[in-house]
Amino acid sequence: MSIVLSVKNLSKSYSTVRALNDVSFDVPEGSVFGILGPNGSGKTTLLGVVMDVLKANSGSFLWFSRHGTSEQRKKIGSLLETPNFYSYMSGSDNLRVTQAISGRGAKIDIDAVLKKVNLYDRRWAPFKSFSLGMKQRLAIAAALLGNPKVMVLDEPTNGLDPVGIAEIRQLIVELREQGHTIIMASHLLDEVEKVCTHAAILKNGHLITTGEVEDIMMDDDDVVEVSAADLNALAAVLSKLGKEIVTDEKNHTVQITLPRGSARLDEINRFCFDNGIVLSQLVLKKKRLEARFFELTNN
Repeated sequence: MSIVLSVKNLSKSYSTVRALNDVSFDVPEGSVFGILGPNGSGKTTLLGVVMDVLKANSGSFLWFSRHGTSEQRKKIGSLLETPNFYSYMSGSDNLRVTQAISGRGAKIDIDAVLKKVNLYDRRWAPFKSFSLGMKQRLAIAAALLGNPKVMVLDEPTNGLDPVGIAEIRQLIVELREQGHTIIMASHLLDEVEKVCTHAAILKNGHLITTGEVEDIMMDDDDVVEVSAADLNALAAVLSKLGKEIVTDEKNHTVQITLPRGSARLDEINRFCFDNGIVLSQLVLKKKRLEARFFELTNN
């Protein structure tokens, strides 16, 4: 898999404040990569550095395996702060102004990006009539001018109501399906869990962990939750497979803890069946990203 952004040992200080401290990670092509952390963790500073808005004190970064050039920048669209749109102008005309100022894309691109963000049918409506979610979608449309391969978004759902958040979440999924790589900073962990394939978690400028979201959410052990008609018999059979067995009478389940990566659900199902137990439930439990995030950042 190709790497669109490689960050190596980035550090950035503001006077006595260390905003980034030796941060390294890679962003795979075709991913939705979340940069996560509480306020003051260094998310916005990191995006500012890789977009050449800020200069790092040390370290380096490569876009598409090369140092930044004007040609490479054309492959990157960014939304680091909300653009200033004219309230009395239509969405389409606002994009024409943005295009004239930035010089990105051709005239035909405006209709294309409006279709991508599902605003084409409202293209002639005045900006002031747009909902919060529509305004943010228009801002993303502006970043899409020139059809960049990569989108860099700083808190794209910040300040939106639940409807607006759902709109942007769906849009990010659709943009990935259309071939864009998305890099987004966010503190809304529930939303990140629904759209991100990869993530880097920051705390006080330090990288806590990075990798696929599925791997980040996994515990140090595999926890398998099973159920059957006779919980006591089920627990007795499972005790032959693992040392830690927990029976939950209220939810009518039994949990078995195994070394990470060793849980084979098909083998557990076959073992129970061969020992006279027919399972009605068999799942590998995963923590919510929010719970895992607090575990990692509170250590």
